[in-house]
Amino acid sequence: MEKFQYKNLSNCIRLSNDTIKVIVTTDVGPRIIFYGFFKGENILGEHSEAEVKTALGEFKPYGGHRLWIAPENMPNSYAPDNTPIKYEFDEQNNSIRLIQPLETVTKTQKEITVELDKTGSGVTVQHKITNCGNEQIKIAAWALTIMRAGGVCEIPNEPFAAYADETLLPVRNLTLWSYTDLSDSRWQFDEDFIRLKVDETKSAPQKIGVLNKQGWARYRFKNLEFTKRFNFVEDAVYPDLNSNTELYTAGDFVEIESLSPLQTLVPNQSVEHIERWKLEIKDKG
Repeated sequence: MEKFQYKNLSNCIRLSNDTIKVIVTTDVGPRIIFYGFFKGENILGEHSEAEVKTALGEFKPYGGHRLWIAPENMPNSYAPDNTPIKYEFDEQNNSIRLIQPLETVTKTQKEITVELDKTGSGVTVQHKITNCGNEQIKIAAWALTIMRAGGVCEIPNEPFAAYADETLLPVRNLTLWSYTDLSDSRWQFDEDFIRLKVDETKSAPQKIGVLNKQGWARYRFKNLEFTKRFNFVEDAVYPDLNSNTELYTAGDFVEIESLSPLQTLVPNQSVEHIERWKLEIKDKG
C-alpha cells in the first residue's frame, strides 16, 4: 500500500500485484479512480472538471467507479462525496475497505471494499449501503463504472432460440428513458449483443437498461477488454422497470452500471452487491 497524489487528488492509495494496479481515493469517495495493468494505462474514465449543481451542493463525478442509491433521485442520488473517508487496509488479503461518513440527508452510509487477486487482473469490488436512519427505506445498490472514452460497451443478449411452441414468452426486458433514441448511430443491436459506441462528437445522452440474466457486461477500448460480472437473482425485483444492467453515454462520458435487487431495509440493515472485474489484452484482429 502506498499513499500519494494521483492527478489532482491527494492521499490516494495504490494496491497492486504482479499484473494489475488499482488506485482508490481517501480525500473523497468512496471511489476507485484507476484500474489498469501494472505498467499500463487507465481503463477507467477521468472527469476531474465535471460537476453537477444540486440542492445538496456540488456533486463531482471525478471519474472511475462509485456507489449510488437506486432508484435515481434528484438530489438524493447526487449527494456530494467530496469529504475525506475512513479506510481499513488488509495486507494479508491485499484489500482495502473504504467507508464514507454518514450521509445526513439520505441517512445512509456507503462502503466499497476492493480486493485484488494474488495474481492476474482479477479484482473483487464489494458494495454496501447501510440504513442509518430511524425509518425503513427501499433501495438498491447501484455500481457505476465510468470508462475512458473511445470504446464500445457490450451487454450480452439471451441465447437465441428460433420461434417455436417453447419460445412464445419473452426472455427479458429492455428499459428506455424519455431521451433514449434507438435510431442514434451509437446503438447497435445484433443477435449476440447490444452495443453502445462512445462518440465524443455527440453530446445528447443515451441510456438503456436490461434484465441481464447472463450477469456480465463488457467494455472494449483499443486492445483492452474490461469485464464486470455480478450475480443475477432469479425472481428478484430490480429498479428501473426491472433492470440490473444499464449503459449511459453523453459525449466522451460513458458508464457501465450494475444494480442489486431492490430491498426494504429496516434501521441498521444493509444491502450488498458484488462485482468481479477482469482486464484482458485481446488481439484486435
